[in-house]
Amino acid sequence: MFQLNISPELSAACPRYRVAAVYAEVQNTPYNEGLWQEIDAFTQELRATDTADSIKQQPAIAATREAYRRLGKDPSRYRPSAEALRRRLLRGLELYRIDTLVDLINLVSLRTGYSIGGFDADKIQGTALTLGVGHAGEPFEGIGRGPLNIEGLPVWRDAQGGIGTPTSDHERTKMDVGTRHILALINGYDGDEERLREAAEMTRELLEKYAAADGGMITYLC
Repeated sequence: MFQLNISPELSAACPRYRVAAVYAEVQNTPYNEGLWQEIDAFTQELRATDTADSIKQQPAIAATREAYRRLGKDPSRYRPSAEALRRRLLRGLELYRIDTLVDLINLVSLRTGYSIGGFDADKIQGTALTLGVGHAGEPFEGIGRGPLNIEGLPVWRDAQGGIGTPTSDHERTKMDVGTRHILALINGYDGDEERLREAAEMTRELLEKYAAADGGMITYLC
C-alpha cells in the first residue's frame, strides 16, 4: 500500500482536508450493464431534483470550490470533477462510457460530491504520494484534455510527478481494461470523516459487485 502525505502548503490553506483511500485487486471490463442501470437511475433522480445552483451548494462540492479559491484557482473555470459530472447530466448529456472501473468511480463521485482520483496502482512510481499545490509551468497531461494548467490546483504527486487533481487525473496513471490494482483517493475538503467513510464503503461495495474485488481490500482515512 502507499504512504499518503499532506504538504504543509496544502494543510495551511485547507486545514479540514481529509482523504479516504481504497486499494483493491480487481478485474476490469469494458462495460457492465448492472452498473449502468445504477448510473441511469441516479441520472433520472438528479435531473428531477437538482439545478446548477443547487449543485454548487452540495457540501462536498462547495468545500472543494472553496479550496480552489483559497489556493488562487477559479472553480468556475477549472471545475472539480464531481461538479462537472453533475452539470453534464443536467445539460441533458450522457456520461461517457469508458470502462467499468472509471464508470464506477464516476458514480461514487456523482452520488457523494467528492472528486475522486482513480489510479492504476501498478503505474504509480514509488511507495509514497504527497498532496501539494500545483506550480506555474508544471507539466500535467489531463486525461482526454491535453496539457492542463495546474498552477494553484491541489495535486497528488508520486516519485515522478503529478498524477491527480480534483479537476482531472493524469494520463500516465489512468486506468484501462488491463488494470489489475486500483487506488481510489476520495478527496474531502469538507472535513466530514463520517461521510468520507461512507464514500469509501460505497466504493468497496461497488468494486466487489462489479469488478470482482477480492476480500483483501484496504481502506483507510488520513
